[in-house]
This record gives sequence, C-alpha cells and structure tokens, in this order.
Amino acid sequence: MGGKRFGVLLCADDSDYVKKKYGGYFGVFVEMLAEEGETWDVFRVAAGELPSDDLIGLYDGFVITGSCSDAYGNDIWICKLLNLLHKLVSSKKQILGICFGHQILGRALGGKIGRATTGWDIGVTKVQLSSSSKLFSSLKMPASLSVIECHRDEVWELPPQVEVVAWSEKTGVEMFRYGDHIMGIQGHPEYTKDILLHLIDRLLQRNFILESYADNVKSKVDTGEPDREAWKKLCTSFLKKKL
Repeated sequence: MGGKRFGVLLCADDSDYVKKKYGGYFGVFVEMLAEEGETWDVFRVAAGELPSDDLIGLYDGFVITGSCSDAYGNDIWICKLLNLLHKLVSSKKQILGICFGHQILGRALGGKIGRATTGWDIGVTKVQLSSSSKLFSSLKMPASLSVIECHRDEVWELPPQVEVVAWSEKTGVEMFRYGDHIMGIQGHPEYTKDILLHLIDRLLQRNFILESYADNVKSKVDTGEPDREAWKKLCTSFLKKKL
C-alpha cells in the first residue's frame, strides 16, 4: 500500500506475437519501467477506454505508447485522447510519450505533426543529446544514445516554450521536454530487436514498406545495439521524479 501508481495509455492493438511473448505492449512497458511496490494499469485508448476525471488524481504519471494511427488524424479516440492530455498537462502529471505518444503530446502542446520528409525511419538509430539539457547532465548520459526507431511521421514544429533535447540525422525532434513533467521520445526505448524484426514483417505484410526496403533494414539490425539500459534509466528517472 502507498506505492506509486502509473497508467499506460495503449494506442495500438497488440500483435499475436507480442501478446504471446510479452503479454502485449503493456507488458513490454511494465518490464522496462515497473519497480517493486508500484501499481501499473492499462487503458486501451484506441478502443475508447480512457481514465475518467475522478481516476486521474489517483495516478502519479502516464505513459503514451506507439500506434499505427497518425497523431495528426482526427479519429474520435484521438480527439478524446487530446482532450485527456490537455487535462493531464494542466494537472502537472508526469507524462512520457513514446513514438506516436511523443507526436500526440507535441500536438497537445501546440506543435505541428506530419509525414517525415525523409520517409520511414526503421532500425537502430544514433540520437544526439543536447549538451545544455540538465536532464542528461544530472544522469551523466553520454553525448549520444542508440535507440530502435520505427516511424514515418514526425514532429515538425514545437512552440518556443518546449525544449528540443535530442535529434538525429533523419529526425529533427527525437526528444523534447516541457517543464519538469512532460517528455516525448520519438524512438522506442522499450523495444527489443525481436519486436522490431516482427514489426518489419507486419509492415511488409500490410504493404506499408517494400520487400527490398525490409530486407535492407533487416540486414542492418545486427550491426548496432540499442542502449536499452541507459534509456530505461532515463525514462524511469523522469517518470518517477528521481532527477
């Protein structure tokens, strides 16, 4: 009793593979972020399940997951999620957005989101961290970290009060921070390589990517390792105010 409580705002449908091996994407996030004594709940927001106003106060923070949907779309559930995020932002809850979550957070803060001008970014990407950010210096992070990426949308623009704290060769806004309670990460610190390889196959089956592109990405996956422990430290420290 008395432990912290967190909610995962699940914006994607679980694949059979991830459901079987990890207990769904909720299980993937819990494995990376949960610590003893905490309570973690899932809200399947893409299916219309969101925490009610009276429930919000029970949580110390929320994590917004990736999605196959576009963060600049106006599906009913996306509009409801935006409404929820406006409430969470004003309530100063800790909010961590990943991939789609990063983009929808950027939109909620007044930014512009759209298709990436450089196309799909899939694989292990090196992200440059801002040397001026207190977030990284307090955790003694290196100048760059590798992370698994899988996206074709990106944050185009953010209002001036939002700080861009990381970027890469293909993506100008890899991470942003707003105050001490909101952080977005374009990459997938929670992903393992097997999840990425499975996702590439799913994208290929759905004709989102060409076979030649899929083969090329797969051939490069083994050449780089994501810095999963460093990302775990960064995400848990932010979410649980350990900075």
